Amino acid sequence: MLSDREASAHLGAGVRPGVPVDEVLALVDEVLREVGLPRTAVRSLATLDARAAEPGIAGAAAALGVPVRGFAAGELAAVSVPNPSARPLTATGTASVAEAAALLAAGGGTGAGVGVSTGSEAGTEAEAGPEAEAGPEAEAGPGGPVAPVARARAVLLVPKRKTRRVTCALAASVPVRSHEDAPGARLLPLPHGYIAGEPGSPPTIPTPHTTAAMDMHTHTDAHDLRHHGDAEVRDEKLIDLAVNVRTDTPPDWLRRRIADSLTGLAAYPDGRVARAAVAERHDLPPSRVLLTAGAAEAFVLLARALPARRPVVVHPQFTEPEAALRDAGHTVGRVLLREEDGFRLDPAAVPEDADLVVIGNPTNPTSVLHPAASIAALARPGRTLVVDEAFMDAVPGERESLAGRTDVPGLVVLRSLTKTWGLAGLRIGYVLAAPGTIADLERAQPLWPVSTPALVAAEACMSRAALAEAEHAAYRIGTERAHLLAGLAEFDEVRTVAGAEGPFVLVRIDGADAVRERLRSLGFAARRGDTFPGLDRNWLRLAVRDRATTNRFLQALDQALLMGG
Repeated sequence: MLSDREASAHLGAGVRPGVPVDEVLALVDEVLREVGLPRTAVRSLATLDARAAEPGIAGAAAALGVPVRGFAAGELAAVSVPNPSARPLTATGTASVAEAAALLAAGGGTGAGVGVSTGSEAGTEAEAGPEAEAGPEAEAGPGGPVAPVARARAVLLVPKRKTRRVTCALAASVPVRSHEDAPGARLLPLPHGYIAGEPGSPPTIPTPHTTAAMDMHTHTDAHDLRHHGDAEVRDEKLIDLAVNVRTDTPPDWLRRRIADSLTGLAAYPDGRVARAAVAERHDLPPSRVLLTAGAAEAFVLLARALPARRPVVVHPQFTEPEAALRDAGHTVGRVLLREEDGFRLDPAAVPEDADLVVIGNPTNPTSVLHPAASIAALARPGRTLVVDEAFMDAVPGERESLAGRTDVPGLVVLRSLTKTWGLAGLRIGYVLAAPGTIADLERAQPLWPVSTPALVAAEACMSRAALAEAEHAAYRIGTERAHLLAGLAEFDEVRTVAGAEGPFVLVRIDGADAVRERLRSLGFAARRGDTFPGLDRNWLRLAVRDRATTNRFLQALDQALLMGG
């Protein structure tokens, strides 16, 4: 709450042509509520001079009982604003009409003001530039300098807020003395998360971070197949929606089991117990199970150990299978599922002569869960059918899983314990296949490929209690995913892939690559989509997180979209 001395404000605002007064006033009231001010605290409504006669602006000013202050584009452009946007900069030469107008109005006199601008801007915490200051630092008397007197500095009380057609910011003129540190722009915390009143929703947007360069790998292909989500968060402390590992994992009981295994590190790893546990979990003989250092090792083994004349990967999908096949000298064909089909599998699209077919289920990054019957229909005599089920344990009941099936010829199912149990650093996964295929893959493995702690983790995660915990987590992920999708549906600019079943969602946003960079500046990491064959720079993958994190992300996404206009 502002003090009595500060309880007068200047609004900076802008509208698209034809916006009614009520829509402008609704946003003005929302902005004032953020700082607990009544309409009577407003002293002026400022905007670009070319917009001053808009009925929405003039009518709002009349309702507030304040004058409209129009500033030339050159004046606004001279103000250093904390939240610049490309669209207003291109259109008017001003990086933020709303913030610049509010700061100019507040800097030109006492009180508070509102700036309104076209609906293409957004704000984050920053300092207003020196242009916002007004008044001398001290006055000289007849006997020399006297004690410093008050001077005014415009501060941003509320950064740009927007509806689809209106943008509004609030600034005030705050008195400071020359011997005091002049405050930077003040951004009061948001009173709620994105879903108003959501329990546990923190009140503030994360502190912005600069963007670090990503690790890149050069390929003749336009898609960087070796780029993975961990590169998005490797060098910065960002809130992670790029990596699909469940948060708050491993659980304490699993940490203890792994820690207890360290007393046995002097002995070579013995995988027989863990192998038997995996086999029992899927009701298979141990001869159909191979433990691997994560699913990634399994892809390498498949590429090196199995003969394939025409391997095909169904995309968009996890890129490591194709990268491993290429590295092993294979020429890889692609079947690109289409957005207009919801990225759903049409078995007829896979060439009949393909002798190795790789598909994910649920698929990363689309989150589509293909019917088991559709995938099984890909099986042929003489064909190896590889199904990446790394995220299947995030699906309640693991419906549509082919793990445990022995009636599908050439079937190879890959599983990972990385995602649900938070074991990315431990590297543990497994392959389920016919005994002959398992033997071929095992011969290509080095000795003792899986460490003792990883083997202990695999055994532990196959217990009945662990499976029940994973099932509960899958249901919880479904609830949190629904909350994320509901929030994303509020944005006209965002289109989600329907029917998501994994612990992530795929979204399309025009210029998503630029949105991703803005999200990074706001403290959030999202997975770029352009490294997946079949997708381009307009796609992002978002991991499902808890409700409070999702609310903060949706706030940041709103700002990131506004920043780009």
